[in-house]
Amino acid sequence: MELVTIVLGLVLLQYTFFSIMVGKARGTYDIHAPAVSGHEIFERYYRVQQNTLELLIVFVPGMFLFAMYVHDLTAAGLGLVFFIGRMLYYKSYVSNPKSRGIGFTLTFLAAHILIIGGMVGAALKLI
Repeated sequence: MELVTIVLGLVLLQYTFFSIMVGKARGTYDIHAPAVSGHEIFERYYRVQQNTLELLIVFVPGMFLFAMYVHDLTAAGLGLVFFIGRMLYYKSYVSNPKSRGIGFTLTFLAAHILIIGGMVGAALKLI
């Protein structure tokens, strides 16, 4: 479980980085809170942060379920896929939102494999 904890910490720090980049973009593009629109590039940073938050709700418990009921090292590996996918998503979405597909797909699949795998593992424990 130590590797799961470390990878989860990396993912949460990554989300903090995305949040900091949104704050920086607010200053760069003169977008005052509570506004969340007003400049296309700012909105890209904001959408990366928001989309990451939306997936974290599935990813975090999924990672723990998979680690608990299936295999913790595999959960950590899928967590790294999520982390790398989020970085690809961040870089591609900020430069050209249409190119975000690979990063999104990696993170979506990793998160949902963790959730479904954890559920299957728990169901098998009942048998």
